[in-house]
Amino acid sequence: MSERQPRLSGADPLLPWLVFTGVSIFAFLVLWYFGFIAKMIDEDKTYISVVIVLLYIASSLHCLWRILAIGREGEAARRTAQAIIRDGKSALVAIGSTGMSSTGSAPIGLGSTPDGKLGHGLVAGHIRDLVTKAHLQGAARLDQTLLLRVLADRLRGSNRYGAFASDTLMKLGLLGTIVGFIMMLAPIAGLDTDSKEAVRSSMSLMSGGMAVAMYTTLVGLIGSILIKVQYHFLDGATSRIFSFAVDLTEVHVISALEAQRAPG
Repeated sequence: MSERQPRLSGADPLLPWLVFTGVSIFAFLVLWYFGFIAKMIDEDKTYISVVIVLLYIASSLHCLWRILAIGREGEAARRTAQAIIRDGKSALVAIGSTGMSSTGSAPIGLGSTPDGKLGHGLVAGHIRDLVTKAHLQGAARLDQTLLLRVLADRLRGSNRYGAFASDTLMKLGLLGTIVGFIMMLAPIAGLDTDSKEAVRSSMSLMSGGMAVAMYTTLVGLIGSILIKVQYHFLDGATSRIFSFAVDLTEVHVISALEAQRAPG
C-alpha cells in the first residue's frame, strides 16, 4: 500500500488577486471616464476621499507583497515535503545515531539531506526545530503545539495589517460623514431668512456638506470591502500552508522521530 503524501491544496493566491485587482482597476477607469472620480475630488473639499484612495493603494501593494512572500513559502513547503518523503527516513536514522553535528551547532538529519533540497522556508525551519527538540528532550513524548504556534505567527507575518487597514478606511469614511454634516448644519445657525441671497448661499454650503458626507462614506465603505476581499485571498493561502505543514509533520516527521526512539 503506497504511503499517503500530503497535498498543498488551492491555487497560487497571486492569480485571484490579479484578477480581482484588474476588475477593480477597470471599474475605476470606467468611473473616471464618465467623470465620477473628478466630480468626487471636486466636491470633497476635505480631501478625505483622496486620503482613503491613497491608503487603499498602499494597502493593496502591501497585500501584493505578502501574497508574493506566501507564494514563495508555498513552493518551499512543496520542495520540503518532496525531500522528506524521498529522504526523510534515512535522515531521521542519522539523527538518532549521531544527534548533533560535528561542530555541535545543529542536528544532523533533515537539515542535511543527501541532495540538500530540504529548503530554507518557514516549514523547513519548523521541521528542523522539531528535529532539534526531539534530540534534546530524549525519550519524552514529542509535542509540537508550541512550535506550531510559532510557525503560524511567522506565516501570518504582517497579514494582520489588512484588518487594520480595512477598519481605518471605514473609520475615515465615518469621519468624513461627521465632518460633512457639520459643514451642512453650520450655515443654519447664522441664517437670515429675510435675505434670499443668504438663503441661497446657505443652501449651497449645505449641499456641499452633504456631498462631503456621502462621498467619503461611499469611498470608505467600498475601500474597506475591497481590502477585506484582497486579504481574504492572502489569509486563505496562509491557512492552507499551515494545514499542509501540520499534515506533513504529524504524518511523516513526528511519527518517524518517535518510531526511531522506540525500544527494539
